[in-house]
Amino acid sequence: MQALKGITQLARACSRSTPAFASKQAFALSAPSAFARHAATAPVTMTVREALNKALDEELARDPTVFIMGEEVAQYDGAYKVTKGLYKKYGDKRLIDTPITEMGFAGVGVGAALAGTRPVIEFMTMNFAMQAIDHIINSAAKLKYMSGGDINVPIVFRGPNGPPTSVGAQHSQCFAAWYSNCPGLKVVAPSNCEDARGLMKAAIRDNDPVVVLENELLYNESYEISPEAQSEDFVIPIGKAKVEVEGSDVTIVSFSRQVGNCIKAAAELKKDGINAEVINLRSIRPLDTATIIKSVAKTSRLLTVEEGWPQSGVGAEIIAQVNENAFDFLDAPPARLTGADVPMPYSKPIEDKAFVNVSDIVAAAKRVVGKKA
Repeated sequence: MQALKGITQLARACSRSTPAFASKQAFALSAPSAFARHAATAPVTMTVREALNKALDEELARDPTVFIMGEEVAQYDGAYKVTKGLYKKYGDKRLIDTPITEMGFAGVGVGAALAGTRPVIEFMTMNFAMQAIDHIINSAAKLKYMSGGDINVPIVFRGPNGPPTSVGAQHSQCFAAWYSNCPGLKVVAPSNCEDARGLMKAAIRDNDPVVVLENELLYNESYEISPEAQSEDFVIPIGKAKVEVEGSDVTIVSFSRQVGNCIKAAAELKKDGINAEVINLRSIRPLDTATIIKSVAKTSRLLTVEEGWPQSGVGAEIIAQVNENAFDFLDAPPARLTGADVPMPYSKPIEDKAFVNVSDIVAAAKRVVGKKA
């Protein structure tokens, strides 16, 4: 009840949209971040967890209609500490702890979005979002279409996605293909700190529902953030992929944690004289087919890599798009590399065999170019 009361007060205040409200709530809540005080002139290194935290912090300060809601996001600093320090900084109207009821707080979040706020709904893992999928698919994703474009639902659903390690089948799934199948949703999956920062900011500012698929195994990984990406105005356009490694012999397309493995695989392939081009999708829906086709037109070969299951997967969609729109560029059948088509085993030695690793990517790429592994 306390959480509902806080959201109601916030929605009423936001609906007034007065300059006084904005000045008191948005800009007096916190001092400018380290990024904002000085224009960055050099890269900085941080973890993906810190990059997400910084993006959330800056968006809470920038826009008084933004708030974060979920299990343990406030007083406990988040199950994975992505929201660390934000409760102390912004208080219980902007960081709202909920009971263990994903259907409940996801539904409240959709209602709050309709009332003029920009909720960020955290699921402890995206596996638990299955409890709330009716609100995500049937409410958030469809209201704009069903209202003839009159109603926007500016809401973010975020949390760790994909298999971590040794947590069992119920907690080890990739939902990229699930959510990207639904028109009305935008789906993004960061692979490094700049992705995490730019995509989170873009998702919060978007007027449509966005699913942000983070990765638990990336939270502690460190990456450089360029001076440009340190700006508080830095956003990555949703629907735009990035060529991480340029090459001429085979196009490797991936997202989230597997992008890093693909970059490592490209380095190994280069030792054998194979120049692989690696594309980081960043967005699963909308899919940047133009960047993929441009690359395939250069390399004439395609390999997709993902952690999810093969049937109806993201790779399957990419290959279908290339076959339909760029078939004449292909010199070999496209190939896909996925997680094993089984519920994830709990036993670590068996689980390892279900994961996609660097050596798998190297071997698959060699098969595509017609070279023995």
